[in-house]
Amino acid sequence: ELPPSEFMQVADSTWLVLSVVSSGRASSGCQATGVTKIARSVIAPLAEHHVSVLMLSTYQTDFVLVRERDLPVVIHTLAAEFDIYREENGESVPVTRDDVSNGFLRPRPAASPTVHPVQSPQNRFCIVTVAPDTLPAIATVLMDVLFYSHSPPKEAGPGSQDLDTITFFAFSLIEGYISIVMDVETQKRFPSDLLLTSSTEELWRMVRIGGQPLGFDECGIVAQIAEPLAAVDISAYYISTFNFDHALVPEEGITEVIELLQRRQESGS
Repeated sequence: ELPPSEFMQVADSTWLVLSVVSSGRASSGCQATGVTKIARSVIAPLAEHHVSVLMLSTYQTDFVLVRERDLPVVIHTLAAEFDIYREENGESVPVTRDDVSNGFLRPRPAASPTVHPVQSPQNRFCIVTVAPDTLPAIATVLMDVLFYSHSPPKEAGPGSQDLDTITFFAFSLIEGYISIVMDVETQKRFPSDLLLTSSTEELWRMVRIGGQPLGFDECGIVAQIAEPLAAVDISAYYISTFNFDHALVPEEGITEVIELLQRRQESGS
């Protein structure tokens, strides 16, 4: 419904959403651990088969987006470990390898992945949700933050692993569920009694991946971050964008995460 505009760039691929559920239920709500939990079983195998993914964590669950043209490879790769269903008219219909065997092409081996630089801004972030019926009460502040309150980020000096702060605000509305990521300074602008957080009310720090626009063609970017964090059982909340990828980790673990990723970057793998 959006009118064509010279200011809007649209990727040429159509993407499909994979929602990973356990025992019939999506991972939810209290802890953003989904990326860590699915790193080895979903993200790494897809990277090995040269499938590019976008990752979108929300307060309620985590979604993996894959390009529609890669679906045969995705099903062939994941069918050995997962029961796969597609939604048709609100019903879940089983999908098997046989359904895509005629269209399956053996993927070409993935090239050695680029090890992208990582930076960590000093902002402290919170992950919240709001009840849909309270959205009108924060609409004015929400619109101001989304469209009118941008300021240029203060970049770090050459060779630094840290940014001063960055402007980052993520709002998602998926099937009626609202998820917001914002720094604590922005949070102060919202009515506190309408923002719902996990019982621990923990704060998060960010690792930003990429020194230039990442695009959508390279595979393995999410895996390069998710796998090391999964190996040491650190939760991560992950948001892919065209320019950068962003992983949020519990504040108390940021030093360990930065050291872990720096060692990986220095080793080049």
